[in-house]
Amino acid sequence: MQLPKVVLLLCAAALLLSGAVRGCGPGRVVGRRRRPTKLSPLSYKQFSPNVPEKTLGASGRYEGKISRNSERFKELTPNYNPDIIFKDEEITGADRLMTQRCKDRLNSLAISVMNQWPGVKLRVTEGWDEDGHHFEESLHYEGRAVDITTSDRDRNKYGMLARLAVEAGFDWVYYESKAHIHCSVKSEHSAAAKTGGCFPGEALATLESGEKIPVSQLSPGLRVLAMDNSGRPTYSDFLSFLDHSPKEEHMFQVIKTQDPHRRLFLTPAHLIFVSDNYSTPASEFQAVFASSVRPGQYILVSNVVGLIPAKVRSVNTQTNYGAYAPLTQHGTLVVDDVVVSCFALVQKQRLAQIVYWPLRVLYNLGIIAGTQPSQQMGIHWYSKALYHLGRLILHGNEFHPLGIVQLES
Repeated sequence: MQLPKVVLLLCAAALLLSGAVRGCGPGRVVGRRRRPTKLSPLSYKQFSPNVPEKTLGASGRYEGKISRNSERFKELTPNYNPDIIFKDEEITGADRLMTQRCKDRLNSLAISVMNQWPGVKLRVTEGWDEDGHHFEESLHYEGRAVDITTSDRDRNKYGMLARLAVEAGFDWVYYESKAHIHCSVKSEHSAAAKTGGCFPGEALATLESGEKIPVSQLSPGLRVLAMDNSGRPTYSDFLSFLDHSPKEEHMFQVIKTQDPHRRLFLTPAHLIFVSDNYSTPASEFQAVFASSVRPGQYILVSNVVGLIPAKVRSVNTQTNYGAYAPLTQHGTLVVDDVVVSCFALVQKQRLAQIVYWPLRVLYNLGIIAGTQPSQQMGIHWYSKALYHLGRLILHGNEFHPLGIVQLES
C-alpha cells in the first residue's frame, strides 16, 4: 500500500463523514429520507451489476456441471410455485430444478410480476440444463440460472422485467435477448460464506472483570481483552459492531490449536495474526485472512501468563447462524482466547486501523452513539462506504477472493 492510497482513503473518509455526521444514528446513516425511486427498465444487452457474470461482484465462478447421478444433485430443489409458468420443453421437469437461492429469488420475482402487471405471470423458458444445450461453464448446468419472460410474451415488458429481477435479489441479470431475460445467483457455498468478517454469536469475549460473555452481548461501555501495538495484552473499549447479522447463515473457518488447546470460529475473510515460527515476537505476527491459515503455523492465544504462540493443529469449515464483528479502540480483541483483528476483507491491519480512525474519534467524542446489538442489523454504513471507496483506489487482488456479497447489495 503506497502512502498516497492511504491519504486518499483518509480524505475520502473525511468527506464521507462530513455529510453523514449531521444526522447519523446507531449503525446507519440517517439523514433526509429519500423518496422512493421510480424503477427504470434495463436496456437491451444491459446487465446488472455492471461486471461479468462469473466474477466475484456478480454470481461468482462456475463450480461444475450437476447431473442426476452426481452427489451435488441434492443441491437442487423443485419449484412448484403455481404463480410461475415453466415451459419444460424437455418434459422432464428439469426447468423446475434449481438451487434454493435461485428458487427464493424466482418466487420473489413472481410476486413482483403479478403486482406490476395484474393478470400476467412469470414464465421460465430455461432452468437447470442436463442436456448440454448451453455454452461451456453455463450456470444453467448448476441450477443457478434461469431464462425468463412474461406469460403474455410481451417484449415491451422485458426491460422492466429485468429491473424487477434485479430488485428481487438475483445476483446477475442480463437483458440477453429480445426473447428473454437471463438471471443467475451465487452458489450456495459462496452465499453461505457471506463476506465480511465475523464470529458466531456464542463466541466468547473476555471483559476487564475477567468474566467471559458472548460477543452478541457486547455493548458500549464494556472493555474487552485485546492486544496493543507492542503485542501485549490490554483492555480496549468496545465501540460498535461492524457487522451484526444474527439470523443469517455463514461459513466459518474452524481453527484448532494444540498445547494450549483452543478452538476459534471466524469467517474466511477475517484477519487473524499468524507466524510460521514459534519464536516470532507477538508484535511481529502478521495479519492474514483466516482462509489462508494452515496447520503447522502459529497463532496467538491468551492464557494466565499473557499472549503466547500456539501451533495450529487443524483447519476446517463449518456453517453456523449469526455473525458479529466487534470494533474496539485498538482494532484487535481476544475471542475464545485467540487474538484476532477487528477487520476483514483487505489484508492490511495497519491500514484498516488508520482508515477507521475517524469513526473511532466520533464514538469517543460521543458524536455517534455506541451501537446496542438490538439497534443495528447488517454491515455498518461506514464499512460499506469504505469498501466502495477502496474498490476505486485499491487493486482487486488486495481484497479477499470470496468478494463482498453483502457490501455490493
